[in-house]
Amino acid sequence: MKRISITLPVILLIMLVSQRASAQDYRLAAGVRLGNTSPTLSNGISVKYFATDKTALEGIVAWGNRFGFGGLLEVHNKFTTPGLSWFIGGGAYVGFQDGDTYLGPTGVVGLDYKFTNAPVNLSLDWKPELDILPEINFIPDAFALTIRFTLK
Repeated sequence: MKRISITLPVILLIMLVSQRASAQDYRLAAGVRLGNTSPTLSNGISVKYFATDKTALEGIVAWGNRFGFGGLLEVHNKFTTPGLSWFIGGGAYVGFQDGDTYLGPTGVVGLDYKFTNAPVNLSLDWKPELDILPEINFIPDAFALTIRFTLK
């Protein structure tokens, strides 16, 4: 937890200083999300669609300790490095495990990179979750790497 509280403000500061606005490098991407098994939206399938140049919708179907699915609305901002952007957003999820239903909001902050000469996108994010059902529980250790195939 100490590492998160130190690293996250540094990453956010770098993102704010380095941002510039421009069009996204792809419109639609689908692939595999690899994360730890603590959160509902951990290992699974991710599909990201850019509704505008800066706004993306991401859907995740996950299986880890829980089977679950969720949706995120993300706002992307470009760095000066071609293909690299950072994003922030939020959404909701529902999960199922051992007869219990888990439901709650989630936030997300991360980095997104689209390779210039290949239809591949990498995304590294932190997506903490707050279970509201079946009982209130905060899951802060929700880190993942997503590898997607991009389509224009």
